[in-house]
Formats: sequence, C-alpha cells, structure tokens
Amino acid sequence: MSKVNFLKSIHVKFVLIYILLILLAMQIIGLYFAQQLEETLKGNFESSIRDRMEIIEFSVREEMIKERTEEDLTLEQTLRTVLYGFQSDDIIEIRVVNTRYSILASSVIENQSSVGQRSTNDLVRRSIIGETELEQTYVDEESEERIWVRTQPIIAAGGEVLGTLYVVAEIENVYDQMDDINSILAVGTAISLVITAILGILVAQTISRPIADMRRQAQAMAKGNFSRKVRVYSDDEIGQLARAFNHLTNRLQESQQSTESERRKLASVLSNMTDGVLSTDRRGRIILINDPALQLLNVSRETVINRPVTSILGLEEEYTFEDLIDMKEALTLDFSSYEQSTLLRTTFSVIQKETGFVNGLIAVLHDNTEQEKIDMERREFVANVSHELRTPLTTMRSYLEALADGAWQDPNLAPNFLNVTQTETERMIRLVNDLLKLSKMDSSDTELSKEMVEFNVFFNRIIDRFEMSKSHKVRFERQLPKEQYFVEIDPDKLTQVIDNIISNALKYSPEGGKVRFGMTVEEGFLLIQISDEGMGIPKENVDRIFDRFYRVDRARSREMGGTGLGLAISKEMINAHGGVIWAESKYGKGTTIFFTLPFEMDDDGGEWD
Repeated sequence: MSKVNFLKSIHVKFVLIYILLILLAMQIIGLYFAQQLEETLKGNFESSIRDRMEIIEFSVREEMIKERTEEDLTLEQTLRTVLYGFQSDDIIEIRVVNTRYSILASSVIENQSSVGQRSTNDLVRRSIIGETELEQTYVDEESEERIWVRTQPIIAAGGEVLGTLYVVAEIENVYDQMDDINSILAVGTAISLVITAILGILVAQTISRPIADMRRQAQAMAKGNFSRKVRVYSDDEIGQLARAFNHLTNRLQESQQSTESERRKLASVLSNMTDGVLSTDRRGRIILINDPALQLLNVSRETVINRPVTSILGLEEEYTFEDLIDMKEALTLDFSSYEQSTLLRTTFSVIQKETGFVNGLIAVLHDNTEQEKIDMERREFVANVSHELRTPLTTMRSYLEALADGAWQDPNLAPNFLNVTQTETERMIRLVNDLLKLSKMDSSDTELSKEMVEFNVFFNRIIDRFEMSKSHKVRFERQLPKEQYFVEIDPDKLTQVIDNIISNALKYSPEGGKVRFGMTVEEGFLLIQISDEGMGIPKENVDRIFDRFYRVDRARSREMGGTGLGLAISKEMINAHGGVIWAESKYGKGTTIFFTLPFEMDDDGGEWD
C-alpha cells in the first residue's frame, strides 16, 4: 500500500481523529492551566513587591519628615540603611527620588555614585507629577531577562508629595517556573498520546474491518461482480449496514440486468434508425448522438459531446435552449454546403421527470433534402409547363379572336394569322412530345434499340447533314481521330442528342462564327465535344442548363422556338447509354458541350473492327 493510500485509510483517519481530539483537549486544558498559573504567579510576585513597598514607603516617609539634630545621621545615610534592610533576591534595586527628581538613596552599593544626581526616568516623573502608582515590564538588553519596574509616591499625612519609590524587580523567575511546568505538561501529553494511539488502533479495527470489507465489495460491484457478499461481524449498526449492503447488492444486480437489457434494445433501435437522434442534459449539452445524426451533421462524436445543442444545430443566434424546450413545431435546418445540399427537418421532445422538472431534450433529425428538392422541382415544373403552354395559347386566342371578328375576310391578314396559329400549335405539340419523352424516361419505360456502329462514320454523317442545311455563314471545324471506334448505341436516340446540341450551337453562333467537333479516348470512354463561339453562359448558370425548362436567356430562346427541354432529354438519353454529359463555358467566348460513351475492346485487346 502506498503512502498516499495509507493516509486515506479510514483506520488511520479514525486513529488520527482520536489522537487529535485528545491532543486538542489536553492543549485546551494545558493552555487554560498555564494561563491561570501564570496570572497567579505573576499576581503573587507583584503582590509581594507591593506589600514590601508599602512598608518601605512608610519607613522612608518617616525618615523624610523626621526633624534631625546635628548628632543624628544624615537623610541619605538613614535612607540607605532602610533600603539595605529590604534588599532580597527578587528585588534588584530600590531608589528614593524626591520631588526635584534627585536620587536620595539606592539599595545597590555599586550604584551609590548616582545618589544626588537627577533622575531622567520617565516613569518616575509621571509618578511624582500624577501622584499615582505606575508599573512596567520590559526585557533587559544585556541579560535578556524580563524586568518589572514599579513606582509608588511618598505622600505625607497632609497629602504633600515628598517623592517616589522606584523599585526594579526580577520577574524572570516567574517565567522560568512556567517553563518548567510547561515541560512537565508536554511530557505528560506525549505519554497520554502514545497510550491514546494504542487504544485508538484497537478500537478502530473493530470499525474499519467491516467497512474495509464493504469497500472491497463495492469495488467488485463496480467491476460487475455481484456474487460476493459482505461478512457480518456483529449485530450493531455496522452489522445492520452490512446486511443492508448485501440486500442492496442483490437489488443492484437485478437492476443492472434490467438496465443492460434496455440499453441493448435502445442501442439497437438508435443504430438501426435512418433518422438522426441526439439527446441533451438539463443544461442543453449533448450527451448522446447516434451515427446517422453524425453523418447528417457531418461531425465527429468527439466534437459534439458536451457541447450546446444550439451551437451544433446552428441555432445559437435565433434560439436559446429554453426556446427549444417550448418548441412545438418542427424546424427545417439548412446544412447545405457548396458541394452538397442538405435540409434537415428537426423535431424536439422534452425529457421530464414526474415532478415536471426538465431533465433534457431529444432532437430527431430527418433528412428532408430529397423531398424538398422533389417538391421544389414539382412546383417549378408545373409553373414552367403552365407558362410554356399559356404563351402559345394566349397568342392563338388573340389571333383566333381577330379571325372571328372578321379578319378571315382580309386576304392579307388571314394567311398570316393562320400561319402564326399553326406555328404556335406545332410548338405546343413539340412541347407535349418532349414532356412525354421525359415522362417515359422517368418511369423507365424507354427502350433502347442498340446496335454496334462505327462512331466516326455516324458522327460525320450527322455533321454533314447540318453543314449542307445550315442557313447562315457558320464554319464547321472537325478534329476527329482517324481510328475506328465501335460503340453500342441506339442510333435514333443518339442522333436526337447530337442534333439538339448542334442546333443549339448554330442558334447561338454569330455570323462568321465557328462550330468545332472533337473526339478523344479517356479511360475506356469516348469523349465527344461540340463547341460554339456564341455569347456563352455565366459561370453560375452552367450547371443548370440541363434542368428542365431552364433557359439562360428566356426571351431569346423562345424566339428561336426552344422549349427548354432539349438538353434535359439529352442528359437522360446519355445517362441511359451509360455515359455522362456536362458543359463548360466562358461568358462572351462560347460554350462547349461534352458527353461520354463507353466503347468495347475486341477479343484481341484492340478496338472493334
């Protein structure tokens, strides 16, 4: 057992407390005894000095008021004789000072030279002037012993002050006695502490042994071992505690088994949920989060645990944790990034105790991105179809109303009106046909009649057809390889794709412009590109040109007869062939459409021939 663990033992603590209590009691008793003894010894010492000073004062006063003859001794001689009679071990010196502060006598032979000199002692002056008794204790600088000084005025019967007595006493003996007594007390305390420690160890064992047994049982329980039982040593409170501990062990074992079963069920539910779930404590900090929630929020478990839920969900600027507790409706959270769009529908549920105390919050995250996208596309599709149909129908109604009002009789206007009506009708037919094509592709009803074709010949034939029929001066430039590449395609569907791309290139190419055709091989795919030198497409709109009904310039596209579905149909057809299609454009410099088609190698490792 280490030193730290030894000091933490309840056995040691009990003995230490027992010793400290005894030590504290003895210290209080010793302190009180020493203080009272010191006051008593000092009082006795000072009382003894005062009593002798009363006698000395009386004798000195009698000598000072006595009338003297020539045969009598002088006052100084008489006073010196009186003072010699009262000299003792505890009195160092006695002086008699008159009202003129002259020293009349001293009890110390060595200090007789000071007789007749003026006293400069402040205590003497204050005693004579105030006619009061004064006393003072100080430490002598030479001997480093405590000295007690006392002055007592000499007052005649009529109240006249004749002088003062100045007594210097050695009070150090009193403190020496106190030191001896304190030493005796210290020895007695040490002996009693040793006896107390021995008794404390014996008593502590009777308490610490069952407690240590319960500690070992608690450690075993913490490791999941509920089979061990605590030994009952007695029928007292500690024995009753041991029995209660054994009963608690049984109950905990049952609760642990039930909790573990519920935990496994909850973990299984959380891990197999498609929705994200996170739970907080009563302060709003996340304490549990499942894997789908981590994926939806694109975070790691370490970065979200113990962090505020409002911060993780990006709601700290709009809502507080208390607001989320009162939240009844679901929130839609936008976690979209530049690369990916993510919309989460979040509902909140409060965890409450039976008393109503809020213990936390549960948030359920549902990925609503696809649904929102579908709803948005559906609304946009309906709006676009309505708009595309409304325009020709409005035009047809206007011209038909004009014809109905009599314009059919005008030989100049009637043919023009009928031509416009026919044109708009054909435009609606093209729109409906394109919508039917897209509908078939969306429902996977499109059947491809594939056959193996040599793509160079196929591609050149389409380019030749456009080159012969183009109406304005646009040059074609071909950068096609001489090798033969065989692909398995539906010629009609792919012809429609290439026709649409070339038609768009011709529509938006200026007079004298150039349309380039290229083809390369990229990792088992043919990469076909068709470029024009038209106005180009702004960078932010390039990725949307394959959306249904999307037009960069709606007015110009409508004037050229476009429905906004050509590239959308092309994208579906290319995808059906196992390829991809995309666009690159620089605004003001032209646009390039790329698409890929898979081609197969022959059995000898070369291309099909």
